[in-house]
Amino acid sequence: MTPATLTPGLEGVVAAETRLSRVDGQAGELIIAGFPVEELAAHATFEETVYLLWNDRLPSPDELARFRQALAQRRALPPAVLELLAAAAEAQIPAMDALRMAAGALSLDLPSDDSLGGSQEQALEEAMTAVARFPTIVASYARLRQGLAPVPPDPTLSHSANYLAMLQGKPPHPAQVRGLETYLNTVVDHGLNASTFTARVIVSTGSDILSAVTGAIGALKGPLHGGAPGPALDMVFQIGQAERAEPFLRAKLEAGERLMGFGHRVYKVRDPRAEVLAEAAARMFQESGDMALYRLARHVEQTAVRLLAEYKPGRNLQTNVEFYTALLLHGLGLEPDLFTPAFAVGRVAGWTAHCLEQQRQNRIIRPRAVYVGATGRRWEPGERLAG
Repeated sequence: MTPATLTPGLEGVVAAETRLSRVDGQAGELIIAGFPVEELAAHATFEETVYLLWNDRLPSPDELARFRQALAQRRALPPAVLELLAAAAEAQIPAMDALRMAAGALSLDLPSDDSLGGSQEQALEEAMTAVARFPTIVASYARLRQGLAPVPPDPTLSHSANYLAMLQGKPPHPAQVRGLETYLNTVVDHGLNASTFTARVIVSTGSDILSAVTGAIGALKGPLHGGAPGPALDMVFQIGQAERAEPFLRAKLEAGERLMGFGHRVYKVRDPRAEVLAEAAARMFQESGDMALYRLARHVEQTAVRLLAEYKPGRNLQTNVEFYTALLLHGLGLEPDLFTPAFAVGRVAGWTAHCLEQQRQNRIIRPRAVYVGATGRRWEPGERLAG
């Protein structure tokens, strides 16, 4: 047997081929199905992006209309899922836990594999259901937790507009819809990250897509992956005024603390998603929001990057996606506890696309482990009872 090579965290290990996204951390580039993220995110509707990921091409106008309708028809939750969310809200369970619980129950009203005519049709039905219903889950839970009745989905609205209408209980401002659309497109896929890898591992065993996305939620929940955008905004609020930014940030760096929203494991230059979301937030706040908060955040960002270069020379710690994610989602009226679930509303399209891709040329993902435990032990009857 060939000796095993240990690669902690599987860093640098290539485990799959994909046409869905390419991340170049040195150049600061993110390509999604052939498009630079800054081009796709700012112009496409979310439905167009989902269709692109699943079909490797943009839809025609007729195809887009049918696809939008198909998603809209699947938005409503089974009554049992709403009851589950109501019980979770009463117990004040964290939003990511509520999303995980509800995602695992989405198959309650799905037709059987036999009635759909085969596993490929079942997989696509589950993918459509997950993408369509994640916004309904998050919005319903947000309102239930406030003691409000969920707003039923509106099939006449786009995916992003309907999500905001269900959250806010009123028709959303067009600038907010475009801001959310840009955000969802920006976070839709990002290489073989932890949650995407989790989804591919699960579906590689022959399991179903809803199980795979439920597992992906569990991976995304961890603060080392998707659970940390809130503190970036907290820092901006703590600073409060532009003149306080430098002394506040210097104090944190002198104390050896990390500046949330800066630095990335992959990107060695500015995260391209940060620039896309910074521009999206500027447009949204200018038309429907607090421009003073946006200007403060921009000043904090510039000051932080300058001080990081001073305190940590050579590391090139730049703004990452967390910083403007927090600002934009705050501008949409989301509480920090809903930031990571909102991320999942966009990323579920990427998870399902990876699952469909894995199924087409499947081989079970089964890495090895290096054993470092004891050897040579012998069982002695009665030894455990001695003394």
